[in-house]
Amino acid sequence: MKITKETILRRIKRLIYCVTNPRFLLCFGIAWMITNGWAYVLLGFGAYLNIEWMTAVSGIYIAFLWLPFTPEKLITVPISIALLRLLFPKDEKTLGLLREMGRRAKKEIKKRREKKKGE
Repeated sequence: MKITKETILRRIKRLIYCVTNPRFLLCFGIAWMITNGWAYVLLGFGAYLNIEWMTAVSGIYIAFLWLPFTPEKLITVPISIALLRLLFPKDEKTLGLLREMGRRAKKEIKKRREKKKGE
């Protein structure tokens, strides 16, 4: 399949719609608090209340997050999609777009693996 300018623009438009959807943003915020936000809150409380273990634990986790190529979004995004399904099951437009994007990504990965095996 030849990728054209129109195809790229259409995919970007769909991605922007999904990411800027208020329901998805709420779910992403909750997922971010589950995966990362607790560390920032703990760091703030630990520094303010002068509790060393809070500062140490949260500081280590935040330092890990800021390393290059930390794959924390590989955890945050699926949690936010699961929350979207749980909290807003009738938002078929967003869920449909996410399903379609997931199917396309899986198909592309499969195609690349087959191409790599053939070489």
